[in-house]
Amino acid sequence: MKNIERKLLTAIVALSTAGVQAPAQSSDAALIAKAKAIHEHVIKLDTHNDIEPSNFTPDCNYTMRLSTQVNLPKMVEGRMDVSFMIVYVGQGPLTPEGYDNAYRQAIAKFDAVHRLTEEIAPDSIGLALSPADVLALHKKNLRIAVIGVENGYPIGTDIKRVEEFYNRGGRYMSLALNGNSQLADSNTGETEGYLYNNGLSPLGRQVIAEMNRLGMMVDLSHPSKGANMEAMRLSKAPVIASHSGVRALANVSRNMDDEQLLALKKNGGVIQIVGFAAYVKTDSKERVDALAKLRGEFGLDAQGGGRGGGGGRGRGA
Repeated sequence: MKNIERKLLTAIVALSTAGVQAPAQSSDAALIAKAKAIHEHVIKLDTHNDIEPSNFTPDCNYTMRLSTQVNLPKMVEGRMDVSFMIVYVGQGPLTPEGYDNAYRQAIAKFDAVHRLTEEIAPDSIGLALSPADVLALHKKNLRIAVIGVENGYPIGTDIKRVEEFYNRGGRYMSLALNGNSQLADSNTGETEGYLYNNGLSPLGRQVIAEMNRLGMMVDLSHPSKGANMEAMRLSKAPVIASHSGVRALANVSRNMDDEQLLALKKNGGVIQIVGFAAYVKTDSKERVDALAKLRGEFGLDAQGGGRGGGGGRGRGA
């Protein structure tokens, strides 16, 4: 990965934190004051916000107060500077027709971000392709869009599409989502079975090398543990987990366990904690038992442990 992209997250998050002093006391008020002081000194970013092209039209777009969690009025009021807008495509069949359909969906989302930043609201938000772009746009008092790709499925079997997605603005990509892709096993393999022995396919390994060459970060937030461990061994640059949780706290198949977190530390990568309750905290035994009793009374299907394989994506938008 090129040095400037490799530092994309750590460089801009850590910007200007020098001089922020820890409070002498440990009261809630002091902690809040410290948090506000840090907030004033850093560039604030969210590393995973889903989008829909229907919200990027002249009549309905992010300059308006939409029902989406993220849009320009909310970014301004919340003083959030950077939004990673996500080219998300759900997993479909591993067929030529499936790849073509996924590719069309991906391009529509790439085009939507470019439309917002180049046609609809160029005086309010700009597209960043590097940390230098982030800093330059921030100095202009603009909000900033960066593009992430959630699921490598849309590249099909054409590795040249990795560079195409990079040229369209993609700066990170996950190799799988919920469901095994042609590139990697998914976290859902814990219950649905794996294609690649809980790891990467030969094409997936080539894709990681190509991402490293281009300067596109590898995202670990949905592939299986085995695929993630292999990706961290292969990647020549730090990886990220753009929206994950901690498995020791919530037993969800897409959360990272201690072994993965330690490997991430060794790799020099970072994890961003997803703001989705089911991935952050584990229900008490009493609540689990009570819900199971209710399901039995109403004749509903039981829900097993290790949630997260198919139970929601922790959507960001």
